[in-house]
Amino acid sequence: MSAIDDLPPLREVIRRHDLAARKSLGQNFLLDLNLTARIARAAGPLDGVTVVEIGPGPGGLTRALLATGAKRVIAIERDERALGALEEIAAHYPGRLEIVSGDAMEFDPRPMLNGERARIVANLPYNIATPLLIGWLCAEPWPPWYEMMVLMFQREVAQRIVAHHDDDAYGRLAVLANWRAETQMLFDISPSAFVPPPKVTSSVVRLVPRQQPEPCDRAALEQVAAAAFGQRRKMLRQSLKSLGVDPAQLTAAAGIDPARRAETVPVSGFVAMANELANSRAIRTQA
Repeated sequence: MSAIDDLPPLREVIRRHDLAARKSLGQNFLLDLNLTARIARAAGPLDGVTVVEIGPGPGGLTRALLATGAKRVIAIERDERALGALEEIAAHYPGRLEIVSGDAMEFDPRPMLNGERARIVANLPYNIATPLLIGWLCAEPWPPWYEMMVLMFQREVAQRIVAHHDDDAYGRLAVLANWRAETQMLFDISPSAFVPPPKVTSSVVRLVPRQQPEPCDRAALEQVAAAAFGQRRKMLRQSLKSLGVDPAQLTAAAGIDPARRAETVPVSGFVAMANELANSRAIRTQA
């Protein structure tokens, strides 16, 4: 493990600040600075860029982001034990690290960005990773306040994010993610790279927001995907009945055979069905 700066090794930082990982916080610390540097590089050149990081812990990825050239890192950390370690990094990089003590699920970084677009780079705590991603994908207005996300997930979740129709992992999350962003799985990280080692392999995913995703009512899209994948082994003519609109009307608008199953329908098909659902409800409201 090569050094990226002259700060103390992460194992020493963890020991000195009594930072044993807590399962309740979804903590698994990545100590290999070669890997943290690789994650930072996956976000592209960082010169002049503001980065938002979630759950920095002892600061391995934080250090990599700053050493790679990020103009500014906004680090949101819920675990008060980690604040001292992060303050040491802030002192080493004066004026470039802003530490926010709080819950990432409740934190809105936009007031701190002064109108700039940021990049989100994070080894996300496993227990809040998917809700955080969905919140970012549902940001309004669109295009969002971030220009890229480079995030680490359990490999199973990463596969669900990047999946395309006819993939086993294709589902509601893939529909939302690939409607609003271009998604790519970059590389895996072995459990042995973490302390403590998780029971699963992790994967790093890059999501770049589409500047002009297909026009669609987002709430309707989520409802159609939820209905279709909630009974994914049933044909659409059956699984979509819960929406209160004739499934044949929705599938016809998308040019889809109602005998198909959800996993065979591309994102564009879900968008078309969602738009028909929204239009049908609007007409019913006006009647």
